[in-house]
Amino acid sequence: MTPTAVSQALRQLAIQEQQPVFIWGSPGSGKSSVVNQLATELGIALRDIRALLLDPVDLRGLPFIGQDGRSQWATPDFLPQNGEGILFLDELNAAPAMVQASCYQLVLDRKLGEYTLPEGWAIVAAGNRDSDRAATTRMPTPLRNRFVHLDFEVDMQEWSEWAIKANVRPEVIAFIRFRPELLSAFDRDANAFPSPRSWEFVSRILNSRPNSSAEHELIAGAVGTGAATEFSAFLRMFRELPNIDSILLNPTQEPVPENAAAQYAVASALARCASDTNFDRIRLYLNRLPTEFRVLCVRDATLREPAIRCTAGYIQWAVQNHHAVA
Repeated sequence: MTPTAVSQALRQLAIQEQQPVFIWGSPGSGKSSVVNQLATELGIALRDIRALLLDPVDLRGLPFIGQDGRSQWATPDFLPQNGEGILFLDELNAAPAMVQASCYQLVLDRKLGEYTLPEGWAIVAAGNRDSDRAATTRMPTPLRNRFVHLDFEVDMQEWSEWAIKANVRPEVIAFIRFRPELLSAFDRDANAFPSPRSWEFVSRILNSRPNSSAEHELIAGAVGTGAATEFSAFLRMFRELPNIDSILLNPTQEPVPENAAAQYAVASALARCASDTNFDRIRLYLNRLPTEFRVLCVRDATLREPAIRCTAGYIQWAVQNHHAVA
């Protein structure tokens, strides 16, 4: 399921029906980000509990002697006491077997000994697949049977839209659009491999302006040697594109790249700098690009700067390209 489909399923099942949901996906694919984003959109709390770091006693709490002389249990403060939100049991299947067993009653009955999960709280868990060779402990059948299970898969278009809003570097977004199969290429035997998380690392590396002699090695340390080699070649081409300021000053005369990789790159770069004050000039240059790249640039630009939709230039562009955006 794509991130959007998973988010919709969580709204319907976990939030509305209070049905516990488990999200399965490879490392770095963005499972936690989807849960975090959903909580933010709904304006509710997110209680992120890393099951891998817990001992069985941590969930149940510690016993103490009450005023009546009988033993009682002190509920841990990380379990919600009121309000509403998402109780997120991340890396649940990486936790020791005894910790997983201690979750049986919490997941099914919303209770843990004397503790009861407040009515407004949903239960969501996530973990890596056993086949990913991540640090996992096979979930006991009774615990697995308490969840609705969703398989999480990355989606290039959805990631691109997120990346634009998150200010990921335009050269990274352009490269992923040119080579979408490298957005997520999990390699269980490699220290570094392409994933949505590691491409975000690449954006941070570029933001740090590393020394040119070390740049390739740093990128390889994030996404692996193969993907880094392709991206470095793309990056050299990206840096040789027509200057964006020159395009804005002379949109009808600046050269237009001929190969697809360069067209992806210049469209992404223009989308990054587009605003309601310069869109008219950008539109003049876009008219010289193939339709696919015009639409890509304008969609990215308006996603980042919605005010562009109110300009006369955008209205004129939309009329001219209605057949492509309908």
